[in-house]
Amino acid sequence: MNPNKALWEKGDFTRLAETMRESGAALVDKLAITKGLNVLDLGCGDGTTAIPAARLGAQVLGVDIARNLVEAGNQRARSEGLTNCTFQEGDATDLSELKDQSFDLVVSIFGAMFAPQPFEVAKEMVRVTRPGGRIVMGNWIPGDPTLVAQILRISSAYTPPTPEGFISPMLWGVESQVLERFGQAGIPEGNVSFEKDTYTFNAPFSPAEFLNRFRNYYGPTMNAFEAAEKNGKAGDLKQELEALFTSQNQSTRENTTSVPATFLRVTVLR
Repeated sequence: MNPNKALWEKGDFTRLAETMRESGAALVDKLAITKGLNVLDLGCGDGTTAIPAARLGAQVLGVDIARNLVEAGNQRARSEGLTNCTFQEGDATDLSELKDQSFDLVVSIFGAMFAPQPFEVAKEMVRVTRPGGRIVMGNWIPGDPTLVAQILRISSAYTPPTPEGFISPMLWGVESQVLERFGQAGIPEGNVSFEKDTYTFNAPFSPAEFLNRFRNYYGPTMNAFEAAEKNGKAGDLKQELEALFTSQNQSTRENTTSVPATFLRVTVLR
């Protein structure tokens, strides 16, 4: 099996996506989506941004590599009666089933950044976007002090070395890397803009339970705990992550969690 597919089908990201709904809808509100706009949501999960875009009247196709998330997205769309939103399996490095220049807006929020072969990802996103259209990515930033970058940093210390040739997904959070990737896809630097933005995870349970969601349902964290258990260090990993989650929780109410995380919002004009 494709290792990336196996990673994202391993857990159940819907259990984390439940904490991302409010910020997903808020981000979509910034994208000037109008009725009838053709939107591709790449690495869409179960529809955290695809479904809010469809509620605004866009014609939305969600593509994700994980079959379980595609099924969950289609179920969410059906339950809301959104006939203008469908989900299908696909790989961000090869969207050959999608026609050239067929979307007005391509969105990928913490999705395509995790696909291997980033230059192919950029090329495919540009190919399926019509001239005059836009690509909007949300990417975590390496070394950022907020939650997700720190989860990935801490987890990496407990996992085996990455294979030769591995390209960190976090490089999508580096402006020079983004410019190079889209540059090779034919986009001039002046057509790419950057803005730091904030995504807030909101959950009606404690930071400790929030960590359990990552441990039990988020592929990269699941892998980190499995590796740590083999080395007798699972307790150390849990302690580090619990301290992180607790320190970053901004909720003042007991047994609730609200954690902001900084990301790089990339806008590409085709």
